[in-house]
Amino acid sequence: MASRLDIRRANERFHTRAGWLDSHHSFSFSHHWDPKNTHFGLLLVSNDDVVAPGTGFETHPHQDMEIITWVLDGALVHQDSEGHNGVIYPGLAQRMSAGTGILHSEKNDSWTLTGQAEHHDPVHFIQMWTIPDESGIRPGYEQLDINNELAVGGWTTLASGMPGHGNQRAIGIRQKHAALHVARVRPGETLEIATAPFVHLFVARGTAELESAGALATGDAVRVTGAEGQRLTGGPDGAEVLMWEMNAAISLA
Repeated sequence: MASRLDIRRANERFHTRAGWLDSHHSFSFSHHWDPKNTHFGLLLVSNDDVVAPGTGFETHPHQDMEIITWVLDGALVHQDSEGHNGVIYPGLAQRMSAGTGILHSEKNDSWTLTGQAEHHDPVHFIQMWTIPDESGIRPGYEQLDINNELAVGGWTTLASGMPGHGNQRAIGIRQKHAALHVARVRPGETLEIATAPFVHLFVARGTAELESAGALATGDAVRVTGAEGQRLTGGPDGAEVLMWEMNAAISLA
């Protein structure tokens, strides 16, 4: 079966502007609702967030969700009701399993933990949610610096629950049908995308060209059904690309 590509441009995303927050949503989120755009494969949320210094998401609850945060610029402080806290920075893979229920906050105030001088820089990050393959698990947290792996080039498996990935994954997620990969694609470098029933590509920064889809810019996404290893080539300044590989999909009522 031939692959089917659905290109979603950056300026087509839902947009939330709240003074301290500038957020673009790839799928229906919060008060933005489109019954035809609730998820793709197992991916429910892909939010592109910029948070002003000294502000952020105050303590709020989650349940039965695998939440992955990938910082592009700046530093984001995570704190949760299970006692985890730390600063997430570019190249640090981070996952929170909400499980039976967890409270957490995400703020741009790293100086409160590091003791360094207060800064005035925004933090820019991508946050992605996928459902777990088992509900009611114990809440959990995991993080790992993968900057050395990213420097080697090619795809780095940022997070996965797929049994076949084994030690290739940076952090684990409780979803055996999904994996998230990241690449800092050099100018002119060509990589193959995953061969899977559902592949979601997101250009976090830079430009690239996808075989059969053409040019992609920052904030663009491609939803590929029946992906068969199409080639992705970095643009003149390269690109940072997030790729979800999924072997199943969900159906929401």
